[in-house]
Amino acid sequence: MLVGHFAVAFVGKRIEPKISLGTFIVGAMLPDLLWPVFSIFGIEYSTGSPVEAGDNVFNAPISHSLLMVAVWATLFAGGYFLWSRYLSGALLLFAVVLSHGFLDFISHKHTLTPASHDYFGLDLWTSLPTTIIVEGGFWLLAIITYVLSTFAKSRAGIYGFWPVIVLLTLIWVTNIRSGPPPPDKVIGSLIFFLLLVAWAYWMNKVRSTKSVSFAKKPARFS
Repeated sequence: MLVGHFAVAFVGKRIEPKISLGTFIVGAMLPDLLWPVFSIFGIEYSTGSPVEAGDNVFNAPISHSLLMVAVWATLFAGGYFLWSRYLSGALLLFAVVLSHGFLDFISHKHTLTPASHDYFGLDLWTSLPTTIIVEGGFWLLAIITYVLSTFAKSRAGIYGFWPVIVLLTLIWVTNIRSGPPPPDKVIGSLIFFLLLVAWAYWMNKVRSTKSVSFAKKPARFS
């Protein structure tokens, strides 16, 4: 699951425009941001792929087990609440982080808790057509929702947005068949995810929600 997590962030931005898109991306991708860090330090690593092993097992129990995703969701939402004192936003971010475990359960196999040897999941990524329909459909719907609920404050909000969307889509299709990266490539995953977080915070500055600022900017940038 890749673009499905970004789709959650786009939908979250539509629900609560006050929270930055970058914050939603951090929340939606939090386990994937933690996984490379833990892997670099030898704490965990992903194994298996639908092509090589016939089983899409993602062995990352500290960052991705269903119990730990709930823990990360609680810590992230709690930290946001302590910083903002905005309870509704914190609860929404809790749901956004928690969605990572739910979506990965659909696409991969994960343990319920660390140290467990039982893996659970629907293995959506073993079927390319089903993945395209389900995750791709959600991704397309989220893009449409975000675009219709925001407008570009400058041309950067157009030309900086669409190339990344196309790139994410291409990487997603490639990853469905390639599986997780080898150990020497996890740092590349971390850099990639951090760049996407920076991009999302930038998009939050160059694209604005129509409900807040639509009347202030010309329609040609929409």
